[in-house]
Order: sequence, then structure tokens, then C-alpha cells
Amino acid sequence: MTQEEFNVFCASLPATTHVVQWGDSDVWKVGGKVFAIGGWREDGPAFVFKVSEIAYEVLSDMPGLRPAPYLASRGMKWIQHYAAPGLSDAELRAHIERSHDIVARGLPKKVQRALGVGIARDGAQPI
Repeated sequence: MTQEEFNVFCASLPATTHVVQWGDSDVWKVGGKVFAIGGWREDGPAFVFKVSEIAYEVLSDMPGLRPAPYLASRGMKWIQHYAAPGLSDAELRAHIERSHDIVARGLPKKVQRALGVGIARDGAQPI
């Protein structure tokens, strides 16, 4: 996934905002809370996203993935996709979308309703 593809995908998710911070990283938020970060290195992009505890255990040991520097060292469940083979673009998009959902569902219910996020796409109540 390229920087442009990452930004286009994140912008397509509901109620997102974008800022450039932390050393020119593309930081994507929902309800003011970060759900994805794209940092650009000389040898290619690196993507950071929030995951469930189970996904954290599985993804942490995969080649090209690791616990996200800084975030994971503080006990948060964030993964960094930093090198090949890593995830396919489709898998990466799915994890970023899930990160958006995790963060949106953690927002106060009033904020979720105002933004139109946090309720499962099938209309079920948040998990």
C-alpha cells in the first residue's frame, strides 16, 4: 500500500479527520482519537493500527509486523506494518477498518451517535 492509497482509504471511513504530526506522519482520527498512523521512511511506508488482544498476539510475530514502537511499550495493543512480506493490501485495509471500529466503539455513546459511528454495519449494537 502506498502513502496515497493509505490516505485515500482512511479518508473513506466514516467521520474521520486527518492531521500531519509526529515527524510528518499522516495521523487519522475518529472522534478525536487516533485509529491509524502512516509514517514514511526512506525504504517505504510503515503503518500503525489498533488491534484486539487476540489479533495482537497473532500479528506480533508475523514477518514484517511488530508491536508498534512507543504505543505497545506502554501496554497498548497497536501493531506496526513496517516491511515485506507483512500483510496484503486487502488484509491491511481490513485491519485499519477494524481499528477504526475499535476506536469508534470506545467513544462516548453521545459522540458515537453524533458522528454516526460505533454501531455495527449490520445495525447490531456495539460489541
